[in-house]
Amino acid sequence: EYFFNAVTFVPLQIQDARNHVNQAIYLLMNRDVNYHFKTGSEVLKLMDAVMLQLSRARNRLTTPATLTLPEIASSGLTKMFSPALPPDILVNFYINLNKLCLTLYQLHVLQPSTTKNFKPAGGSILHNPGAMFEFGNQRYEVSHVHKMECVVPWLNDALVFFTVSLQLCQQLKDKVMALEKELCFITEF
Repeated sequence: EYFFNAVTFVPLQIQDARNHVNQAIYLLMNRDVNYHFKTGSEVLKLMDAVMLQLSRARNRLTTPATLTLPEIASSGLTKMFSPALPPDILVNFYINLNKLCLTLYQLHVLQPSTTKNFKPAGGSILHNPGAMFEFGNQRYEVSHVHKMECVVPWLNDALVFFTVSLQLCQQLKDKVMALEKELCFITEF
């Protein structure tokens, strides 16, 4: 049986999403409480910046990173397990929408005398059997792939909140643009 320290494990995607949310909050709160916007354009510029950060946060949870097998091997995820995983096993954790995904790769060491055409695999979310890579002066081939998924309900809630937040920002922008247009129309007369 293998155990991993789930308390210290936070997928990088969640941390990145949190950083984008923190940046959006900073953009909104980085003004004196008595500050008054002088133009609608100023509000629109702020909303664009906030929406960019919220979109990046949402995208970080909906789009897993494409990694090469050497990047996965050097990520340190296998070091979380106790006892240590065998050297012919790689693991990758990532978020995909509302699911925490674990992919386990069983590896086969390629012998130096192998006449097999060695062609390293590129970056991917999921590597298939037969994918090859080099790590630590050793060449490997993926022999088996096992993927497990677990639905995390609060991730779905977070995605809904991002969508609603973006919609509210867009509604504010639309109202500011309509108000600016109306003010321009009134000043023309």
